[in-house]
Amino acid sequence: MLQSRALVLALILLLGTTLPEVHSKSIFDGERRDWLVIPDAIIAYIYGIVNKLSPKVGRFLADAAQTPAVVVTRNFLIRETAQLSTLAEELTAKLQNLWYTKVLGY
Repeated sequence: MLQSRALVLALILLLGTTLPEVHSKSIFDGERRDWLVIPDAIIAYIYGIVNKLSPKVGRFLADAAQTPAVVVTRNFLIRETAQLSTLAEELTAKLQNLWYTKVLGY
């Protein structure tokens, strides 16, 4: 039981460090390159529920999410997913160009 609580807490802390900024982001914005918006929104929702049930635990989660280890991990994930997103966009553009030039003959 304690291990599952620790796992859930670690997941919450890993994915949601900046809880207030999640509410200002659009999940369905087509121009967004940040793949962590959806997990951040889920974590913000979970944080909101926990904070309503127990403000003390909610404050603990918010404080724990600002620890250096969590912030460094989250920043690493953001940096890497941004690079992957850029590579995916470049690959899509190349495939689209290949499709139009070689397959359709434009």
